[in-house]
Amino acid sequence: MRATGITRRIDDLGRIVIPKEIRRTMRIREGDPLEIYTDREGGIILKKYSPIGELGDLAKEYVESVAGVTKCTVCVSDRDAIVAAAGPGKKDYLGKSLNNDLEECIENRKNVVARKDDSNFCRILPEEDGTHTEAISTIISEGDAIGSVILLSQVNSQEFGDFEEKMAVCGASFLGRQMES
Repeated sequence: MRATGITRRIDDLGRIVIPKEIRRTMRIREGDPLEIYTDREGGIILKKYSPIGELGDLAKEYVESVAGVTKCTVCVSDRDAIVAAAGPGKKDYLGKSLNNDLEECIENRKNVVARKDDSNFCRILPEEDGTHTEAISTIISEGDAIGSVILLSQVNSQEFGDFEEKMAVCGASFLGRQMES
């Protein structure tokens, strides 16, 4: 834990304002859930809550199964980062923050099947060159867009169609329902 040098007072309703700089750095948006932890020294720790994080093992098993069948890279993300990845290039994606394009895709509940040169192409990671074909489906649980299922081809070696789109939609639907139960 590192100190920021910022102090805030609690108001009469028990609220505290998280400074804008910290919210921006930590990518905390209005309405984002935060988990509250305490430590042995009496400290309070706020941590961004990721509902997809609760499905960690299930998401990992899902991406490994689909990657084995489709022979492409398969990822599951929450609204901020890739939480599970399998297939060729999984190391390039696992744990990485999402590009704003994908965040908007999730926010707008879009499903995408596209190549790099398509107008609806959505970059997955900020540093990525975007030389793949992709199928993306938003995970919706209890009416909230909470993440995405992403299938990626290897450098334009594979064109995606209905099969890959349905795989992404099916996975997103399955994971969304798992969150509800």
